[in-house]
Amino acid sequence: MSPQRTTPAVLDRIARELPDHPAVVTPTRTLSFAGLRTEVRQAAAAIIEAGVEPGDRVAIWSPNTWHWVVACLAIHHAGGVLVPLNTRYTASEATDILARTAAPLLFASGEFLGADKAASVERSSLPALRHVVRIPVEQADGTWDEFVATGTDLAAVDARAAAVGSDDVSDILFTSGTTGRSKGVRCAQRQSLDASAAWAACGQVTSADRYLCINPFFHNFGYKAGILACLQTGATLFPELTFDPEKTMRAVQEHRITALPGPPTIYQTLLDHPKRTEFDLSSLRFAVTGAATIPVVLIERMQNELEIDIVLTAYGLTEAAGFGTMCRADDDAVTVATTSGRPIADFELRIGDAGEVLLRGPNVMLGYLDDPDATAAAIDADGWLHTGDVGELDEAGNLKITDRLKDMYICGGFNVYPAEIEQVLARLPGVAEAAVIGVPDDRLGEVGKAFVVALPGADLDEKTVIEHARAHLANFKTPRSVEFLDALPRNPGGKVVKPQLRGRR
Repeated sequence: MSPQRTTPAVLDRIARELPDHPAVVTPTRTLSFAGLRTEVRQAAAAIIEAGVEPGDRVAIWSPNTWHWVVACLAIHHAGGVLVPLNTRYTASEATDILARTAAPLLFASGEFLGADKAASVERSSLPALRHVVRIPVEQADGTWDEFVATGTDLAAVDARAAAVGSDDVSDILFTSGTTGRSKGVRCAQRQSLDASAAWAACGQVTSADRYLCINPFFHNFGYKAGILACLQTGATLFPELTFDPEKTMRAVQEHRITALPGPPTIYQTLLDHPKRTEFDLSSLRFAVTGAATIPVVLIERMQNELEIDIVLTAYGLTEAAGFGTMCRADDDAVTVATTSGRPIADFELRIGDAGEVLLRGPNVMLGYLDDPDATAAAIDADGWLHTGDVGELDEAGNLKITDRLKDMYICGGFNVYPAEIEQVLARLPGVAEAAVIGVPDDRLGEVGKAFVVALPGADLDEKTVIEHARAHLANFKTPRSVEFLDALPRNPGGKVVKPQLRGRR
């Protein structure tokens, strides 16, 4: 019988094979793989002691620290399901997800960048939430140590970990829905591991790699292409709290970083930084960036000026365990810059009606949380996942994303669904109608623009609309501009014709 494809089994294996090899390195803490396993088992014992049962959902709402790595693996060791929360969420957005997952336990950051996630949780509206563990980030004000110290029964941990199966739910990542409410994507243990392993194989990642993780752990790119990719290959993970170009270049030089995945803006910022030549970045060998079309010259500059041997582009979505297609190490600069490569992780790819990109294979999600109708709409009877993206294939089978069937746009690497914003704007007194589209932005790729029809006599201006949105939505969802119209353009069926709004830009 083949071994179970689970994170507890993977951690056991890597801790046996590379016990003294550094697993996670931060300014305050370095953990070897054996040390990581020790921390994980201890934290898992505390999770069990807190009353978490197998299959319970446990949330993490915190930036990239070593605690995140330990917590996510400990949740799995205790038989739980990981629910990462976007650190840009407002308290109300986080509360909605905590309520829907009935999470009994939350790991949340204390003071960080002027916010206090742990303190902002409204416990009275979350009867299932019994424990909030405060992760110290900027200040030594956490409850992590005292929580972990409550775990004593390591035998119970090992029994729970051994009972986790390949097809058990590993994580539920929330992605904004076109109905205006986020949808929880359920992914199996084997899927999160197999898809991230395929990604790592394309980048030829090994235990010799030193991986600087700027991508947030709450996102597929940081959690699966970061934590899980390193766990399976033995690469050393260097979590970054925030992206600061000088700090990043200093880290590359000091730690001889070899792998630096991230959105295109990161590389553009590094290339154009006035102090770039003051740092030795020659250790970099591998970079991966997102599905947006990237100027060929950027890829060439990454290869020539940053001297990165392997520069790849990729396409994926949460419903496909975070992955889909990826370029290969021997692809030329034009292929890498203008396409998202070919299927990985046993995915089949075809172009369906209206040019829609369809994916099928063992790593298509198990389904949406408590939403069989949305699941049936996303995955057809033949098992094809309807991505909502429009694309085309070149002669070599490389995918080029050309548009989106849905109205979703990408702001700073995060998917934004206008329907969610429109629901919020509709609650602003004085708003009769609202429609939101994504418009180009040099720094973030796309940002929101709201078109608002005001009620007669309403006293509304751009500032009021944006402030209302900011009070209820994460910053990346908040529109950056507002245009007032007498009426929204609609088709005969009454649906807003967004292409007409895009033409007004």
